[in-house]
Formats: sequence, structure tokens, C-alpha cells
Amino acid sequence: MNLWIRLIWMLLKRPWRQSADPFSITVIRMGVWPHDLDLNRHVTNGRYFTMADIGRMDYVLKTGAFRTALRLKAVPIVGDAWGKFRRELKLFETFEIHTRMLGWDDKWSFLEHRFVKDGRTAGVVIMRGVFRAPKGTVPPAVLIKDLGLPEQSPAMPDWLTAWSARCDGMSAQLRHEEAKN
Repeated sequence: MNLWIRLIWMLLKRPWRQSADPFSITVIRMGVWPHDLDLNRHVTNGRYFTMADIGRMDYVLKTGAFRTALRLKAVPIVGDAWGKFRRELKLFETFEIHTRMLGWDDKWSFLEHRFVKDGRTAGVVIMRGVFRAPKGTVPPAVLIKDLGLPEQSPAMPDWLTAWSARCDGMSAQLRHEEAKN
């Protein structure tokens, strides 16, 4: 329910927001609610991933990627996500989610969601995702072209490409295990 309330609130505020360049950082402001907390009285690690969904939807709307998705009847799908937690977010504190495009390859688009409180990073969620249409996965090149971006992805950090390769390795292992059964 928490996700839906925040999503509806973000969508209601959407018409008055300006569009964003796909390489810019989009920012949304949120507060910590009682049901965001774990037994340690700070935001639970899983909630960061839930709130990153709102940041990602805001990014997709502001950059215009949703228009391409609608035209192709595609939906965004997160393939893998990873989190780094640095500082606590406590009850009723306000913070911002800064979302930005890190790059893309032949299959995946990579986004960063940075949780910022008082100018300091409280946590980061990295995700790689795709848009899936009825006819299959939409290559990032299709979205990139529609958004007016250069065909070549900006250089991605080594840790990001290594993480993506490890995700591919885990997927291959799971497929292999399932094939045995």
C-alpha cells in the first residue's frame, strides 16, 4: 500500500514538472513513514528498493521514455538490483532520491538511485532493466534512438560492468540448474 500511495502522489504532481534530459539527474523528495522502519527504527533495506521504483518511474516519465514504451506496448522490468547502505534514514526525516542513467549495453539499461539526506548519500540502489513488449525485449538502442541520445553508451565504471557480468553468470547457473530438473 505504501508504494501505491507514493506512486499516486508522484503521478498527481507530474503535470507540473518539467521534462528532463535522459543524462540529467531527476530528483524526488520523500519522507520516512512508520511502516518504512525495521526493528532498529530506521528504513529497512528492502524499502530502499521499493522507493527506488518510484524514483525510476519519475525518471521514465520525465525523460519521455514512457512514450516509447507506450508506442511499443512495453513495460519496464528490473532484471537485477544491488544496494549499498551507508547512513540511517529515521522516522519523519526527509530525503531525496536522485536518479540517473549510468549507461546501456546490447540488452540492459543501467540506472542509479541515490538516497540523499542533507547533502550526504544514505544509500544507493543500482539496477539493470529492460523494456519488455509483447514481441519480446526491446533493445536499448530503440529507446536510445527515440530519446535522441548518442548510439554509444557513455563509459561505465569497471565495477558496474563486472557486476553485470556476475549477474549474467548467476543467470546462466540458474538456467543450468533448472535444466537438470
